[in-house]
Amino acid sequence: MSKHEHCDVLIIGAGPSGAVAAALLRQQGRHVIVVEREQFPRFSIGESLLPQSMVFLEQAGMLQAVVEAGFQFKNGAAFVHGERYTAFDFRDKHSAGWGTTYQVPRADFDHILAREAERQGADVRYRETVSAITPDALQPSAMVTRADGSAYRITARFLLDASGFGRVLPRLLDLEIPSGFPLRGAIFTHIADGIGNPDFDRNKIRITVHPQHCDVWYWLIPFAGGRCSLGVVASEAFLAAYQGSETERLQALAAEDPSLQQLLQHAAWDTPARKISGYAANVKSLWGPGYALLGNAGEFLDPVFSSGVTIAMKSAVLAAAALERQFAGATVDWQQDYAVPLKRGVDTFRTFVESWYAGGFQKVIFHDHQEPQIRRMIAAILAGYAWDDSNPYVSESKRRLTALEAICA
Repeated sequence: MSKHEHCDVLIIGAGPSGAVAAALLRQQGRHVIVVEREQFPRFSIGESLLPQSMVFLEQAGMLQAVVEAGFQFKNGAAFVHGERYTAFDFRDKHSAGWGTTYQVPRADFDHILAREAERQGADVRYRETVSAITPDALQPSAMVTRADGSAYRITARFLLDASGFGRVLPRLLDLEIPSGFPLRGAIFTHIADGIGNPDFDRNKIRITVHPQHCDVWYWLIPFAGGRCSLGVVASEAFLAAYQGSETERLQALAAEDPSLQQLLQHAAWDTPARKISGYAANVKSLWGPGYALLGNAGEFLDPVFSSGVTIAMKSAVLAAAALERQFAGATVDWQQDYAVPLKRGVDTFRTFVESWYAGGFQKVIFHDHQEPQIRRMIAAILAGYAWDDSNPYVSESKRRLTALEAICA
């Protein structure tokens, strides 16, 4: 292989945003190279997809492969706090579009998307790391190091950073700024759940609020085949009070909620738990000379509403559309054509995430007298339709949600 290669677009990372961007750019006839640090399949969390993401998978020509993979069907989200239970069916929502999706072990899901990008002609290279970047509006380039230690340079017409929590360009180009969210951590694992309760709905993610702490919550994401993803999210200070291995800490935390303990009484904890912390992230800008940041590489809010993969794919769709115009000779304003529309949906999610941790949104969803039309508007956002300006809880998310909280309080 030559020491210096050229392509139209270099994509860093083969996760959902990188794979979808690669497929969309291949549809435009572009020469695309994707460099990925890991060897797929590899573990990742963010396993409960939102229906909005199905639209993007369809656009990228990947929907059939995902549908045929046999993942766990998903049609909504259930919320539990003590004796209170409420469930949203995403098919009954304000926004048009998909109301169902899947719950997916990400190792398998991401591998399928990467293989689909390859099938469509993208050159995907595993176990290769970007070690240096030279930004340039016309000819940005990257130094890439292979697993054997050898290195080579790729010069492209544009770079897309889809490196997720690796955040390659933000680190190399000093773009990172504090996220504004408190320092939180998550402890999580996959288990054989052994759930025999006939009332348990495997077609929904289950979000449980800690009995005493409204800012501590658990996810339970059922997979096909009787397994599930289980995790807890809390402040670092809260998690630090629990001793032992990550598995022991997670078991102790799960035992604090009676409904969760009851559900998982026959579970087999067969996979060591893991922990991540300080994952909320932000950057000075989502673009620069010859590059743009996709998905988590640019900004990550919080896992509570499973928005990460949807935001990642939306960023890929917006970036691919901007590049199509740019390569056709048009002048693209990356702030107005990419960053602003992407952040509109991110900011909608941000409003709901902030309200969740303050306890206000929980008062809304557990309220005894819910207006069906408002409930359908909220269901649409929970389903990922955070860019639909026909929804008042998108177009005026802060004002509307604040008013609704006051009513429900």
